[in-house]
Amino acid sequence: MIRRLYDWTISLAASPHALWGLALVAFLESSVFPIPPDILMIPMIIAAPSRAFLIAGVALAASVTGGMLGYFIGWGAFESIGRPVLEFYGKDHAFDEFATRYNDFGPWAVLIAGVTPFPYKVITILSGSTGLHFGIFMISSVVARGLRFFIVAGLLWKFGEPIRDFIERRLGLMFTIFVLLLAGGFYVVKYL
Repeated sequence: MIRRLYDWTISLAASPHALWGLALVAFLESSVFPIPPDILMIPMIIAAPSRAFLIAGVALAASVTGGMLGYFIGWGAFESIGRPVLEFYGKDHAFDEFATRYNDFGPWAVLIAGVTPFPYKVITILSGSTGLHFGIFMISSVVARGLRFFIVAGLLWKFGEPIRDFIERRLGLMFTIFVLLLAGGFYVVKYL
């Protein structure tokens, strides 16, 4: 099933409605869809480098809007289904404690998930279910997704096809290493 979704997503890049397809994929990926919009962005930008930043802007707008849907799924489904189950088992206090800890670091979780290969949809739904402040969620989402999509667009605009392999195979790892180094730097500054 994933392979068929992947093939369908790739076929959208050649469509005359590719930007709409990208918007749909980026929107759905932020809350329920398993294929990231990068898969569609890369061939679109290689085919039309002059539209690289327009393509990144469409992906950003649709992804953040889809993230809002994920947030509201977490918010609505937890209150109607999750909390009653926890109350039945006497564990609702445990979730409240988890939500407080999550919300202390929530903006960082959104930033990390927004730029690394970690599924962004998990964080959008978790942010809604824990009640992370919606404004903080939105700002973190715009920054994270903007970094991810505009770095990909910038690299493809500047270097074209030769950078494609690096982006597809190693950029997620590079983002992850950057986040780990950044977190390590903050740890060193705070505790040493």
